[in-house]
Amino acid sequence: MKFSLFVHMERSDPAKPHAELIDELEELVLMAEAAGFETAWIGEHHGMEFTISPNPFINIAYLGARTKRIRLGTGTVIAPFWHPIKLAGEAAMTDVVTGGRLDIGIARGAYSYEYQRLFPGLDAWGAGQRMREIIPAIKGLWEGDFEMSGEFWSFPSTTSSPKPVQKPHPPIWVAARDPNSHDFAVSNGCNVQVTPLASGDDEVTSLMERFNAACAAHPDMARPEIMLLMHTFVAEDAADAEQLTKDLSLFYCQFGAWFQNKKPVRQGILEALSDDEIAAMPQYAPGKIRQNLVIGEAEEVITRLKAYEALGYDQYSIWIDSGLPHERKKKSLQLFVDKVMPAFGHGRPQ
Repeated sequence: MKFSLFVHMERSDPAKPHAELIDELEELVLMAEAAGFETAWIGEHHGMEFTISPNPFINIAYLGARTKRIRLGTGTVIAPFWHPIKLAGEAAMTDVVTGGRLDIGIARGAYSYEYQRLFPGLDAWGAGQRMREIIPAIKGLWEGDFEMSGEFWSFPSTTSSPKPVQKPHPPIWVAARDPNSHDFAVSNGCNVQVTPLASGDDEVTSLMERFNAACAAHPDMARPEIMLLMHTFVAEDAADAEQLTKDLSLFYCQFGAWFQNKKPVRQGILEALSDDEIAAMPQYAPGKIRQNLVIGEAEEVITRLKAYEALGYDQYSIWIDSGLPHERKKKSLQLFVDKVMPAFGHGRPQ
């Protein structure tokens, strides 16, 4: 099982400069590259300091000039916010400047906060349908002389300029949850990204079952790769694990509040949650977070990840966004490199 890093700029303090956040992002990605991680993933979000990444291709091009080996992926671009010609061209240019190291993850998007601002009236169903139309379109544009007459986009014969370095094109990953999304990804030759968020290992198993069912339904297609994305933090000791659990509990309550889209947002920062609002999200209580996320000392983390590897996951991505200070993220990542990765044949035991 390969390892990757899912990482963004984030802040809750407007006094912290964005330029400092870029430096911190670069440091984490360089750590991952030095440790032998397969990929660093960066997604797309708008108007929120909670996750700062208005165009992941900019971040990836920046990191491409500062790294040598690690692959750089969009985790993910939001399909309905793009025109196929723009997406095909910008992705191809990014593949060129990174020397053929781009992976392109595509999703329908999830925040109604963003839908309201970038595409008023859009819902999850409509966003999903646009994702299903844009993937064949960008493949056609990369091949060249592609004409489109679809439900959402229509244009005369067009060729992506430039074309990607990778042939026939960069690997495409689809963010999938429901069985139809898995089926679409597999039938279109796309890899799959899944996350249980904070739903726990039953959901991890269920997501793999959905993927396997899609593969079985398309025996003519080669089995694509599947990546599991989870918040993962390695603790020094029991007390450290307890504090990490409390911190991630608060992070997920904020995450839930963004999704509910009912709290005021000022200068891109969500209004602080009250004790009552936190209590109204028992699914993110510390006990649930400790059980459902991968938080613990190295041996506990290894045990959890071995189970995911046995299920058949090809790649495991550490979701490091958490609201934690940069130094605390670095400490956890270094503990993962030193104490967890050797159990999977990566790195050297310390």
